[in-house]
Amino acid sequence: MVYSATSIYGSRFAVDELPKNHLADQEMPSNIAYKLITDELALDSKPILNLASFVTTYMEPEADKLMADSFNKNFIDYEEYPATCDIQNRCVAMIGHLFNVPESEDEQPMGVTTVGSSEAIMLAVLAMKKKWQNRRKEQGKDYSRPNIVMGSNVQVCWEKAARYFEIEEKYVYCTKTRYCLDPTEAVELVDENTIGICVILGSTYTGEYEDAFTVDKLLREKNEKMGFECPIHIDAASGGFVAPFVNPDLIWDFRLPTVVSINASGHKYGLVYPGIGIAIWRSKEYLPKELIFNINYLGADQASFTLNFSKGASNVIAMYYQLVRLGFSGYKSIMMNLTNDAIYLADKLEATGQWEIMSARGINGLPLVAFRLKEKKNFNEYDVAKELRQRQWVVPAYTMAPHASDLNMLRVVLREDFTRSRCNLFLRDLEASVERLSSLDKKQVEGIRQLNDSREETSSHGRTPHHQDKKGAKHAHSLQGKFGKSHNVC
Repeated sequence: MVYSATSIYGSRFAVDELPKNHLADQEMPSNIAYKLITDELALDSKPILNLASFVTTYMEPEADKLMADSFNKNFIDYEEYPATCDIQNRCVAMIGHLFNVPESEDEQPMGVTTVGSSEAIMLAVLAMKKKWQNRRKEQGKDYSRPNIVMGSNVQVCWEKAARYFEIEEKYVYCTKTRYCLDPTEAVELVDENTIGICVILGSTYTGEYEDAFTVDKLLREKNEKMGFECPIHIDAASGGFVAPFVNPDLIWDFRLPTVVSINASGHKYGLVYPGIGIAIWRSKEYLPKELIFNINYLGADQASFTLNFSKGASNVIAMYYQLVRLGFSGYKSIMMNLTNDAIYLADKLEATGQWEIMSARGINGLPLVAFRLKEKKNFNEYDVAKELRQRQWVVPAYTMAPHASDLNMLRVVLREDFTRSRCNLFLRDLEASVERLSSLDKKQVEGIRQLNDSREETSSHGRTPHHQDKKGAKHAHSLQGKFGKSHNVC
């Protein structure tokens, strides 16, 4: 049959499958390709109703245009795009100042933008390991058994860093009443082979800020007593753009002597679309020079300290836009609104008498609400999450970190575009979901679970990748394998 229609849905492409495994033999007109791919993407969830992720889903039109104007720039080419390189340096300097980086001539802080906090953390862990190894070599001591201390509530990138770079993981485990790092237990785990302690400014489970001040105090005492030089790295992926604005009196950053590096995510509460992170060191002393590569094949001598090479410049430019556009007062206004809305949401949930709030409140944590059912019912938190999904809300249900993993929980992350009106709409739909589940007996709930499971198994949009096993049985060396740890969405 010969098609002569000029409309998209009258063309032959409307009755052909879109290519999935092999290139098509012939071209497709651009307008048809755009429309058919757009139709497929319509099956995705709406970003504004995705309450699982910390990642920014809204930027102003001017920021969108700036990013679009820069899509064709390769950021790594400093010689060709010197203004973009200078903008990165401004971002690092401004964020470093926000984190109270020392500005004395002796310290000489350094920093770099990355594709996210995962890369920034990898770089920081590499720097700590190399610094520790160099010191051990100078002392004529064994340097083959490095370890790192962290809470069992860490984001998965910390486990990746330890595994990829052959570093022993030493965990401070959560309990049923404590959901993050205990300072005393953390410092007790430090020995001569410890390259550093990870302290999280904003746990992805409950939003709590770990007590960096006390860890620093205890660590300095132990370092002095034992002759160690163990540092702290602050994982401020989520809290780095929140705490300075809503809780400026909280001392967590470079004001603490043992804090040598900090990472932050510009694409979380830095309010930039996905693809921008920052790593900052208090001094070039903590960034061993052998980790920095000098290259010249892009037209000029330049230094490189990243895990990848080429990357787009648009996110760096968007980060600078937000810093210039908002300033301190703009960020503070947004973060205070989100904090107040998180308090409002937690109070409303608690007032129902059905929910136990597990997250930190107010200025003591991130603007999120983690909560669980107070009493055992015919349904659980996972059932509630599925029911909310029928109403288009994406709310994650997951288990707490190891040693407290029998606690199920739900988590709502409040982002910039989560207004009070949307909050009330969510509360309405949550109440309706609970009412519906409460009207069902145990057998009916189990039937719905089986139906949902079968849908996930047959849907290309919900299928678990074939190489994964739900219980982590094939990964006995990891927290997932040992404890069935679920890594929640960030």
